[in-house]
Amino acid sequence: MNIGFIGTGNMGRILIEAFIGVNAVQPNQFIITNRTLSKAYDIQKQYKELTVVPTNEEVVKKANIIFICIKPLDIYPVLSQLSSHLTESHCIVSITSPITVEQLESLVHCHVIRVIPSITNRALAGSSLITVGKRCTERYRSFVETLFAQISRPIYIDEPITRVASDLTSCGPAFFSYLLQKFIDAAVQETAITREQATIMASEMMIGFGELLQKRLYTLPSLQEKVCVKGGITGAGIEVLEREIGDLFVHVFQKTHEKFYEEVQKVKIQFDDTIR
Repeated sequence: MNIGFIGTGNMGRILIEAFIGVNAVQPNQFIITNRTLSKAYDIQKQYKELTVVPTNEEVVKKANIIFICIKPLDIYPVLSQLSSHLTESHCIVSITSPITVEQLESLVHCHVIRVIPSITNRALAGSSLITVGKRCTERYRSFVETLFAQISRPIYIDEPITRVASDLTSCGPAFFSYLLQKFIDAAVQETAITREQATIMASEMMIGFGELLQKRLYTLPSLQEKVCVKGGITGAGIEVLEREIGDLFVHVFQKTHEKFYEEVQKVKIQFDDTIR
């Protein structure tokens, strides 16, 4: 089965590299294009057998499953342009969270799935969030789930939790890398440790922390309990975190939801204008 990619920016490229890396898809099965075509050719330099085509229509002609990896406000015009070329044998896989599978199904007559990936999928880890359209057959649903199971843990979600689920799985790596960088910055500022030393130590700590969770050796509360000896140094640090973090993550979720609903509203206006 040929796999098409319309859009080969950061996440499009991550998925292509991850799928090839685990032999889930062979390079000669990929048909890709990008608005800036040089980005697609950059991927072809790495995977010679991969096919780059100049237009979205060419992707649809040559591929069965088409990943749409473009910005939310670009999806409507692209799928409107392609709707007459898409048949019941095609499956569209959108990776854009503000557009629902129902909205996608209103534009095309083929099978529709939304998968929200994470940068952690490049390391064959983390989750991928799946929502399946009403018209999608078991054949395509199973194929896409199996595909993502090779690079992540697929989790099916309903529309109401799309944003918070995306925050936890897809935005989470950026949030916590920012916090880790601040952790390192403070260590360098307050002590004689070098930035290189602090970065190595903190990074290795995070890798080990992930392994503890991966192997189910501890839950988050039990891990804190094991490390945090009553009256000890770690406990003193936890007291500062409890005092100063406060509603930090509440505000993070409030802000991401605010931005998300702004994008949802822009998409809705785009769809509603066409209906009128």
